[in-house]
Amino acid sequence: MKQTNILLESDTNELEIVEFRIDEVDWHGNVVPCHYGVNVAKVREIIRLPQLSKVVNAKAGVEGMIKLRDKVITIINLAKVLGKDTGDLKADRVVVLEFNNLMVGVLVHSVSRIYRISWKNVEPPSKSVHSEQVTGLVKMDDRIILVLDFEKIVAELCSESALKPIADVTQLEGAAECDARASRTILVADDSPFIRSTMCSALRGAGYVVEEAENGAQAWDIIQGKLNRCMQEGQPFKAYANLLITDVEMPQMDGLHLTSLVRREETLKDLPVVIFSSLASDDNKRKWMGLGASHILTKPDLPHLVKVADELTAD
Repeated sequence: MKQTNILLESDTNELEIVEFRIDEVDWHGNVVPCHYGVNVAKVREIIRLPQLSKVVNAKAGVEGMIKLRDKVITIINLAKVLGKDTGDLKADRVVVLEFNNLMVGVLVHSVSRIYRISWKNVEPPSKSVHSEQVTGLVKMDDRIILVLDFEKIVAELCSESALKPIADVTQLEGAAECDARASRTILVADDSPFIRSTMCSALRGAGYVVEEAENGAQAWDIIQGKLNRCMQEGQPFKAYANLLITDVEMPQMDGLHLTSLVRREETLKDLPVVIFSSLASDDNKRKWMGLGASHILTKPDLPHLVKVADELTAD
């Protein structure tokens, strides 16, 4: 599959998703089509399932491993991860994903096509779906496509993708530094409850005041509310927020468009913006800095999250 990163280079607020199916069977044995999607920027290629090698003592959901040219990659059975009853249905397609410097394959029943859509048309998941594994819903004319949280799914199954503990800097510092953080507010925007909780817990544990947003649109609403207070009370914006940390892939508004909106506001010119993303290649990092990001974080950088926040919020 040939792919471009054009949508990651600007603030179009669009994404391309690869639609695939993981079907299930009902109590009567009828096949129920189930539609899912993944950002094309994560997709390396799509192949037929080759010879599969089993893994001893593998976690439930890990189907085995395959050799793909010069690499051995883990194959995840998404039907098992999602708790589906697939009966005698056989999954023989593999969507090879690459993000966070990790390559994995996911077993699916079929792959249909690529859709280019606006993030405005991606809604947060309702409580009726697998909310812990789904980050967005795309409503098509005749079906709903669920966008899966592959960062969470892979992290739970592959130890090399697990989040490393974020350093507890509070044990190394005096009370003065923690007191200083208590006067600083950080806004964290991420649609993955798993990632957002990890970051917010670490920042709160270090003493920061933390506000959360589930997507870029919600974060922008919070920022606009603070801007209104700033104007009404005649205070500088840093009296209400000192740092924005944002994911890139989010329903309603992505982090690149959010960053661009922030940089267009004169009052926000000094607000540091950290972009956190599994898609942070060297090329994307350069482009995102050009959009106005102050710093780029990837998953391996997360142990240094508090240190980065300290540096960017220091007076």
